[in-house]
Amino acid sequence: MPEESLWATFFEPERVLTELGLTGCEGDVIELGCGYGTFTVPAANRTAGVVHALDIDHSMVARTLQRAEEQGLTNIRGVLRDFVEHGTGLPDSSVQYVMLFNLLHAECPEVLLREAWRVLAPGGRLGIMHWNYDPNTPRGPSMSIRPRPEQSRDWAVAAGFQLLPPGIVALPPYHYGMAMQKP
Repeated sequence: MPEESLWATFFEPERVLTELGLTGCEGDVIELGCGYGTFTVPAANRTAGVVHALDIDHSMVARTLQRAEEQGLTNIRGVLRDFVEHGTGLPDSSVQYVMLFNLLHAECPEVLLREAWRVLAPGGRLGIMHWNYDPNTPRGPSMSIRPRPEQSRDWAVAAGFQLLPPGIVALPPYHYGMAMQKP
């Protein structure tokens, strides 16, 4: 991860969450790979439930919890976990929204999408965001493993999700995204 101040220049978190359908939620939310809490903290302001912030890096979980404390948020639960290897540890159908941001370049994206499906309640939503398929982006995985928008959509549809309008959206300056729903 780059320094947090540089990382913050890559996103407009409030816009991303709105575009990807997290506009208000009564239930729990999960972010797979919370990083610095860039999206976890704004998501916590949009839900009455708990935001489960999972990451494999202890320092990322700690920073997310520190940001939550600084903002007086008490509905974030930080979890140090290799969710690719061991899943989220959450019960089936237990959350209303899953954030899967900048992760579908993983070796087995289908594993992440199946876990998102498992933990989402019927009617729950999945927000997918990834780096544009453009070698000029200042970060992101190598182009050889970076998924194109249509590929991310197709993987999610194959996992059982339905693409919600307006479909694939641009998330400037460097990302694309889509909102999916579990029927």
